[in-house]
Amino acid sequence: MKRFMAGLAIVLLFVAVFGVFGMMAEAAYPERPITYVIAFNPGGESDITARAQQPYLEKVLGTQIIITYKIGGGGAVAWSEVPRMRPDGYTIVGHNIPHIILQPLQRKDTGYKTTDLKTVCWFEATPNVLVVPVDSQFKTLEDFVKYAKEHPGQITLGGSGSYSANHLGTVEFNEAAGIETTYIPFTGSGDAVPAFLGGHVTGLMTYTTMVANYREQMRPLAVATEERVSIFPDVPTFKELGYDYVEGAYRGICVPPKTPDEIVNKLADAFKQVNETPEFKEKMEAMGFQMVFYGPEESEKFVEDRVEYYKSILDKLEMK
Repeated sequence: MKRFMAGLAIVLLFVAVFGVFGMMAEAAYPERPITYVIAFNPGGESDITARAQQPYLEKVLGTQIIITYKIGGGGAVAWSEVPRMRPDGYTIVGHNIPHIILQPLQRKDTGYKTTDLKTVCWFEATPNVLVVPVDSQFKTLEDFVKYAKEHPGQITLGGSGSYSANHLGTVEFNEAAGIETTYIPFTGSGDAVPAFLGGHVTGLMTYTTMVANYREQMRPLAVATEERVSIFPDVPTFKELGYDYVEGAYRGICVPPKTPDEIVNKLADAFKQVNETPEFKEKMEAMGFQMVFYGPEESEKFVEDRVEYYKSILDKLEMK
């Protein structure tokens, strides 16, 4: 009996000691730099956002944030690696809606499922906007639609990625307007803009952020929001012009599915603090971003709802 009690005491001591060490380890996170992976080209919305967040995140988390890029497949190259990453919180990956929903729904070679990505949070949104060069023959959306009807398939619209908000938005608008345009996918907004400025596409189905950055070179014809965007008060919405079309992208952060909730919650809290910093918020909104925030639990429900929403849209449309 004495041996049993002595053995039990040792076991309890072992559990207590390692339990304390475990809690200390969790409390210490992060103890080293965190790698922030961007799935698109430098210069696009994801990259602009990460660069803006970087100094604020470093201050909140008390460690270095290293931004790297893994480009390809409209984001799928980076997202397909998430399930295989170590679930320790030291690699976080920027991800997007509708990309992470549409890609697995529309492609067999995506390399990941939507549920493979554990969302930490969604922190911003960017509405779609249709733009043409400032010297374009299209002065209004009416001009654009009239030409597209008379010349089916001749208008080319560039955008960020395949099975993305820009891609889906182009298909949705074609359907709403009864026209046919040709969508040209680029590896990110930062890659699409030079092609646009070089005259390689007729226009872009891009995001409000790109218009904010290239005001002198882009003529926005309409924005895909319910109401006009405050930084472009003179740009009409598609809806007010008679087209039932609202679309855009959400951006956030994901980690491997087995990442401990304690780490996920700490990261989510850090991004929330950054979003709530007045200086940061003002800077982002001036660039055309809409600041939102969904934490881990809200994000799970949000993704589920968006999956059903996009399934309903895909039932009506044929992605081209």
